[in-house]
Amino acid sequence: MPEVKKFEAGKYDVVIVGAGHAGCEAALAAARMGEKTLLLTISLEMLAFMPCNPSLGGPAKGIVVREIDALGGEMGKNIDRTYIQMRMLNTGKGPAVRALRAQADKAAYHRSMKHVIEDTPNLDLRQGLATEVLVEDGKAVGIVAATGATYRAKSVVLTAGTSSRGKIIIGELMYSSGPNNSLPSIKLSENLEHLGFKLRRFKTGTPPRVNGNTIDFSKTEEQPGDTTPNHFSFTTPDSVYLKDQLSCWMTYTNATTHQIIRENLDRAPMFSGVIKGVGPRYCPSIEDKIVRFADKPRHQLFLEPEGRDTSEYYVGDFSTSMPEEIQLKMLHSVAGLEKAELMRPGYAIEYDVIEPWQLKATLETKIVENLYTAGQMNGTSGYEEAAGQGIVAGINAARRAQGKGPFTLKRSDAYIGVMIDDLVTKGTNEPYRLLTSRAEYRLLLRHDNADLRLTPMGHELGLISDQRYADFLAKRQAITTELKRLETTRLKPKDVNPWLEAHHFAPLKDGVLASDFLKRPEIDYQTMAQFLPDNPELDHRVIEQVEIQIKYAGYIAKEEASVAKLKRLEGKKIPTRIDYNAINGLATEARQKLVKIQPATIAQASRISGVNPADVAILSVYIEQGRISKVAQ
Repeated sequence: MPEVKKFEAGKYDVVIVGAGHAGCEAALAAARMGEKTLLLTISLEMLAFMPCNPSLGGPAKGIVVREIDALGGEMGKNIDRTYIQMRMLNTGKGPAVRALRAQADKAAYHRSMKHVIEDTPNLDLRQGLATEVLVEDGKAVGIVAATGATYRAKSVVLTAGTSSRGKIIIGELMYSSGPNNSLPSIKLSENLEHLGFKLRRFKTGTPPRVNGNTIDFSKTEEQPGDTTPNHFSFTTPDSVYLKDQLSCWMTYTNATTHQIIRENLDRAPMFSGVIKGVGPRYCPSIEDKIVRFADKPRHQLFLEPEGRDTSEYYVGDFSTSMPEEIQLKMLHSVAGLEKAELMRPGYAIEYDVIEPWQLKATLETKIVENLYTAGQMNGTSGYEEAAGQGIVAGINAARRAQGKGPFTLKRSDAYIGVMIDDLVTKGTNEPYRLLTSRAEYRLLLRHDNADLRLTPMGHELGLISDQRYADFLAKRQAITTELKRLETTRLKPKDVNPWLEAHHFAPLKDGVLASDFLKRPEIDYQTMAQFLPDNPELDHRVIEQVEIQIKYAGYIAKEEASVAKLKRLEGKKIPTRIDYNAINGLATEARQKLVKIQPATIAQASRISGVNPADVAILSVYIEQGRISKVAQ
């Protein structure tokens, strides 16, 4: 075939490759910061598409969506416009692990995000297949599309996701494809290898979709949405909360289901050796569950509607790459699905990822300057994790184009910061999923306070409008004023003891500050307020903050002290291009890991697996004694 001739198709400040959840956030951030931006995607129909679970949120992930919104991103607003069910999870637990989850109308979510991108100033949306990153003098200066169209830029963000040399597997059937039978991106992966990047293969999967008209819901358990208003975006008013929500439904696998799977493991790509990529630990296929948890008599499944204008239902927690005929037998063994009609079979997809230790905390690559990567191609799983990386990459690509310094989020700032630090410091051997247990400061990184943590940053970056920032400042001041009032107002025993005794609680012997009274486990803000004069009219979000900050004050103070210690270590920078081989006393493993990761600070060095406290002490002393000049290039 004749070689495709290259031609100049446009000049931009920032070019984004891929319009999944990472690419959309990256493009919107760069354009809203005033940079002329191009968003190039394989298919306009795949923009912000949900090829797997039609939902957002959940533990840790839901907090990420709120963090994106607090920085000025779009995911929270978009799901608030297009959800069909909203639920707050873990309401019986503490505020650190509460999480909002929304069921999305998949088609509406895509359409809504596409409209936003089409209407955003400074942002061009174009369909095309990127095949090459243009690199000059070690710096990315643009990309080349399959048609030969060349787009030059000051910075480039790659968010190719599972399209990267994607291969779909259904039983014995295998074919090159991106998610949902979209076009795969093959040459871009080859180009990255040519540039010196180390890639590896990961695998993910998706379950079958069935016709909801053929489900017997009488044999399942209904999972309705919440009646109390909740939203992902801090800007969405309670008045628009959806009353006409669609329910999800729960059912279970059984001994027959498990027997069908066991009898056909020889045809399961997961066990026959067909699948080479590493799959997600926290979202295994159903056949993997049956093998790993052989003692479990059943596994729960969730039947989730994919939208208002479709009969498709997603069979959650039933991910599989079994042959289609076996999938049918498996489905028909489940209560409520005995007569279910299969609309789309489940499948596994293998794809390329960049080893994330090749990235900086800004998500710029260490190999090519001005080149950023985000999303699943960095080794993560999930729409939320991808979008969180996307907004950080987009911000940094825009700031690079503007000639400004980097933007990073610390582990104490956000779950997004935890995720990025985990990736660039430790790498990942499997698709990375955010969990609340990954955050050592999770009482500070709550769902409810994402705006208090991040909105000032978003405003400084130019992503939060002056009006929204003024509203935020008013909320913050209301919290501060009410906290001060409760910390200076005393309650008398004669006022509160009748209520305490009527409810069989220990009475007060002496007067007590309202803030201390609120710390009692049986007391909430509304109960306490009835004993106070001249209560101000406060928004429920302000009351929520006041109650949490008072009840958990001791724990919060401990975490804030730990953060202060961490910030001192983060302040100890490690000079670039240091020769670790010239530092005597470092353990061999520590030296090898330090050379590989190239940490930016002593704190980051301390988090690298294989680098022990003794190695950190040696490195710290070496730098503090000024001997670094002997090894710095």
